Parts: sequence; structure tokens; C-alpha cells
Amino acid sequence: MDSAQVDAYLRRLGAERPPRPTAEALGALHLRHLRTVPFENLSVHLGEEIVLAETPLHDKVVGRGRGGFCYELNGLFGALLTALGYRVTMLAARVYGDGGRVGIPYDHMALLVRTEEGGDWLADVGFGAHSHGPLAVGERADQEDGGGTFRVVESGPDAAGVRGGDGVAKASGPAPAADLDVLRDGKQVYRVEARPRVLDDFVSGAWWHSTSPRSHFLQSTVCSRVTGDGGRITLSGRRLTSTAAGGGREERELETDAEVLAAYREHFGIRLDRVPVRRQDDTGPQAGTRP
Repeated sequence: MDSAQVDAYLRRLGAERPPRPTAEALGALHLRHLRTVPFENLSVHLGEEIVLAETPLHDKVVGRGRGGFCYELNGLFGALLTALGYRVTMLAARVYGDGGRVGIPYDHMALLVRTEEGGDWLADVGFGAHSHGPLAVGERADQEDGGGTFRVVESGPDAAGVRGGDGVAKASGPAPAADLDVLRDGKQVYRVEARPRVLDDFVSGAWWHSTSPRSHFLQSTVCSRVTGDGGRITLSGRRLTSTAAGGGREERELETDAEVLAAYREHFGIRLDRVPVRRQDDTGPQAGTRP
């Protein structure tokens, strides 16, 4: 990512270029990202190709003012952080579902970020409702955050009885001895795997989430971001939901296509010429992915 692309990205976030790659600056960029760039799966339902490469992702998120899902948002955010002087490692994660089962390989992407102070942080701007700031990788106590109470713990054996990984990759220095579980309010969210990854590794996960009938991304369109007061605004299908930081919730159904398109513009800055049609109800061409 060159200097002009970095500047354009920072303008998209409404952020100044940090003078140094500090933990404080990382936290500010992380929250800005969650407030300005929505988590959304609209490409899946619009029949748009999802391209996991830096330039197309920059064109989509920065040039076209769109959002994306984890591979897109964390992939591009990682490139920005690298350009700003942070040491960034992409990590694969598997999301916990019903019964404590983990999802497919490359189910999710998170970022391990080392700051100039030497701290290692788990950054994630691509999970939807999650932590508002990076989580300290080495901290095993509760971490209070605008998105809830989080805890990072070493993972136990998986369903095959195997303790995954030989240590989470750190930006530098020694690594702990196991994969890590991230918990929110006492519930397992996802398991971060130990081995460093590159963006191309996640193409199979993006394809699965874009095409499999078992993917929750095919069940409905979703577009969501953190609001300025720490709440959340979400448009899922035609249901617009506003959640306050204190837990208050308001929902309403949008009746017309014009209302839906206006909601995308007003709440998420996304301008569309048509309402996305739920993928499995669309008999037209199927969306695909490529590296």
C-alpha cells in the first residue's frame, strides 16, 4: 500500500496518520474502522466477485465506500497497519457454533499486531459484533471493552483430542504453547490457530462462505457497524435494528425498496442501484471468488 493509498484509507476512516505505531494509535484506528466501515455480506447477494487481493479490496472499501466480511476487512486493515509501521501477522480462526463445535478451516481471519512498545494485540475489525478495541494477547484476565467483557485463554484439546498448534505466531520473540480461545461474556467466540497465514490462504474460506448452503452468510443480507455512542446499527434483510450501548433496542421493518436503499445510504454510506436479493432465492448467476 503506497502513501497515497494510505492517505485515502485514513480519510475513509476520518483519521489522522499516526506519528508512530503505538498501542494507543492502534486502538483509535480499530474503533474508527468499526464506526465507519460496515461489516457486510452484500457482494454475496449482489453477485459480485470477492477478490482477496490488496488493490481490489482497497478499490472496494476505500474507492467505492463499501464494507465487507472478515477476509476483506481484516486483510485490508492489516495492509494499512503494515504500511503505518506495525508488525502484522494474519491468523486463521474457527468460530464456535452450536454445541461448542468449531467451524471450517479458514472460517475467520484475525490479526496479530505488534506495536512499537513491544506489545502483541489481537485486532479484529471483521467479525460484526465483537470487541471495539484490540485485545492483549498475553493477558489471561478479563479485558473490559465497549463490546463486552473479553478473555483470551489457551485452547484445550479439539474434538480429535489434539491440542492445536505449537504456539501462536508472534510478530517477534517466543510464542505461547497453544492455540488461543477468545471468549466474550464467558462464551467461546472463536479459536485462533497458531500458524501464520497469508491472504491467499483464505480464498477457500471465502468461497465456502459465499456458496455453501450451510453458510450463515447465505441466510440473509447483513450490514452492520458500531455507532458513535458505542451501540450498533444493523440492516438484516429489511429489518433495521438500532441497539444502544446500554442494551436498549429498536427494530422496524422497511416496506419498500426505496426505504432499504435509503437506509444503506444514510446509515452505512453505501449507495446501491438495486436491493440485494437473498442469494439462495436468486436464480441468476452465482457469485464466485478468486485469489
